[in-house]
Amino acid sequence: MLSDLIAILWAPFLMCLVLTGIHAYLGVHVLAREVVFVDIAMAQIAALGATVAFLQGHDIDAWESYAYSLAATLVGALVLAVTRSRRRNVSQEAVIGIVYAVSSAAAVLVADRAPHGAEQVRTMLVGNLLAVRPFEVAKVFALYSLVGLVHWLCRRPFLLISTDPAAAFAQGWRVRLWDFLFYASFGVVVASSVRIAGVLLVFSYLIVPALAGVMLGGSVGSRLLIGWSFGTLVSVIGMVASAALDLPTGATVVCAFGATLIAFWIAARLSRRLATLGARAGAAGPAPAKQRPR
Repeated sequence: MLSDLIAILWAPFLMCLVLTGIHAYLGVHVLAREVVFVDIAMAQIAALGATVAFLQGHDIDAWESYAYSLAATLVGALVLAVTRSRRRNVSQEAVIGIVYAVSSAAAVLVADRAPHGAEQVRTMLVGNLLAVRPFEVAKVFALYSLVGLVHWLCRRPFLLISTDPAAAFAQGWRVRLWDFLFYASFGVVVASSVRIAGVLLVFSYLIVPALAGVMLGGSVGSRLLIGWSFGTLVSVIGMVASAALDLPTGATVVCAFGATLIAFWIAARLSRRLATLGARAGAAGPAPAKQRPR
């Protein structure tokens, strides 16, 4: 029984580790840019592209479906890059919210015209991790490694624009162009991830591990290590819970992310509180001994 369970879950688990690796890194950028919902917006755009491909008669695993998703995310990347402004008269989060709402509504309209469209929308929402095969894990790992290499080569402008956009403008960087390159690479990742894990799980892998890293602070490297460790732990918890309780894998992992983040937050608060109390006690020093009357 255990061997059968391992045979079913080992490839989906490896895929979760691959998703953790790239999405936790991108999540650090997203939180620094203060555009938390950009991932779910881009994921929904990718889902819209896949739904259009489905309406045209292409299977969700076909390369045509990926091409539609990638094209849609590149359009989204262009919109996000163009709407980036040095003067923040309108928050970019408002633009992201509009993009998400419009792409969600458009996906519903397209799915309404397709046979079994409701099932397609559900699949794009929660994914189908259990259908992942080892070859697909290797293919996605190779693609994400290539994206990671691009980000490593472009790390200086990407990090500067994410953490200090005013300085990037002042130094003469072509911020909108670099923004487009960032969001385009982001779209390549999301278009691949949504087909496998669904919109909700992709969003969870992007934001929650990175948020766990931010809670403990430190350098970008330490945040990444915390995020990767957190994502791996939650993947194990979600997979085990899904198998033990016979629940849908994607939705179970999403709920595991939420529950584990709450527990992590409580533990972090208690740890800081205890550290503060210990520091105060140490600063006060031992109480002076009472002198006996002579």
